[in-house]
Amino acid sequence: MSTDRKLKLSRRDFLRVAGLGAGAATVATVAKPVAAAPNLGAASFSDPAGRPKRPWWVKTVDQPTVEVDWAKMQRYNERTGTVRGPGMAGYVGKDEVDRLTEVAKKTELQRMLDNVDGYTLKDQALKAAHVGTDKNFLGPQTAPTPEERGVPKWTGSPEEAAKIIRAAMRHFGAASIGFIELDDNTRKLIYGVDPDGKELIFTDDEIASETDDARYIPNKCKYAIVYTVQMSQETMRRSPTQLGSQTTSLAYSRGEIIQASAQEFLRGLGYQCLGESSTNALGIAPALGVMAGLGELSRLNRLITPEYGPMVRVFKLLTDLPVATDKPIDAGIMEFCKRCKKCAEACPSESLSFLDEPTWEVQGGWNNPGHKAYFENSVTCLAYWREQAGTNCGICFAVCPFSKKDKAWVHEWVKAGASTAPFLDSFFRSMDDAFGYGTKVSAEEWWGLDLPEFGIDTTQSVHEV
Repeated sequence: MSTDRKLKLSRRDFLRVAGLGAGAATVATVAKPVAAAPNLGAASFSDPAGRPKRPWWVKTVDQPTVEVDWAKMQRYNERTGTVRGPGMAGYVGKDEVDRLTEVAKKTELQRMLDNVDGYTLKDQALKAAHVGTDKNFLGPQTAPTPEERGVPKWTGSPEEAAKIIRAAMRHFGAASIGFIELDDNTRKLIYGVDPDGKELIFTDDEIASETDDARYIPNKCKYAIVYTVQMSQETMRRSPTQLGSQTTSLAYSRGEIIQASAQEFLRGLGYQCLGESSTNALGIAPALGVMAGLGELSRLNRLITPEYGPMVRVFKLLTDLPVATDKPIDAGIMEFCKRCKKCAEACPSESLSFLDEPTWEVQGGWNNPGHKAYFENSVTCLAYWREQAGTNCGICFAVCPFSKKDKAWVHEWVKAGASTAPFLDSFFRSMDDAFGYGTKVSAEEWWGLDLPEFGIDTTQSVHEV
């Protein structure tokens, strides 16, 4: 049976052919009908903290779906622990890092000369075109403060503060925003050492500061703002090519602009806002995203959100403006990951876990202990990036069933079913395969697609209020 024929099957015919039988009735009872079109008018949020209405199957919980042992967790050294930057040499040696780097350069050149699909000069030029703004721990500090304007600083309830920050950051381009208050446990999610080697030190000082060796975080800057930036699913499908991976670069450059804008917005209100000094700085983004309720940890060992799946990059800020905080969620994502394993099967370097259940046992120093997860082998992953792909890969993101656009009935059923009928997870995985999703698509074809701005669909997060 051809792919075209499969796509023409009616819902009833497809379920009958798949042999779901009585299971179809179960899905019908748990998957509520999707509205024909989202409400894109000027509706206002009923939630006092400005939280958007999420799909009905996303439940707020007191503890995340990943088990955490805070007593065993320590603040992470991002410079030497991770395989990014100089950390890789600590695991494989400098000579091997140099070799991989040289292989990547030669492969990149040869692919351009051979005009390989997805690695052509125009693909490389598109990736190199993404520019953001210089990241700064303290922010640009150019916006006038209330004192400079001659007025008192902004005041309001924590709910009002969260609401206006959400409104501003959505306006700046953030996809979703959540808040947590740092305590003795969650403070461990802030790095001990930043990627550039500067120590992050909490202090009783009133004002944040930075020296050649350290960044000083006032204890009163205890509210973490965690936000996501969408990536283009249609572009990521072209992974692991340069064309596919550049949607990651675009998300990071957009994140930099959003960070600077948020820092200036908080400064203009009369408050401090501390950000990432460089890419992936300040804290563990997926963990903070989980605690802020933006999504769940997954077999990818990355954040998967109910609205966008894994098609996001996660960023974080700290502020001393008290805000209404959020809780973790349970949308059935981790449970689905236990049965799916599609990302692990698709991983060309075999770096993702095939275990049936998450484990406390880490694979290496690049993993942070103290939580139960599907730990990946980051060394073999990065080696593949350098030696084979010449990019940041992204295949695991692209093949994930949760990464698909919410344009067809099957997608909402998969997401709702994962939350409410986990015994059907294997069937939903089979449906994802049957509908032909994957990364083996033409990169050249992308240049002729009529995609929206940034290649993303902002209506995926819009729900009736």
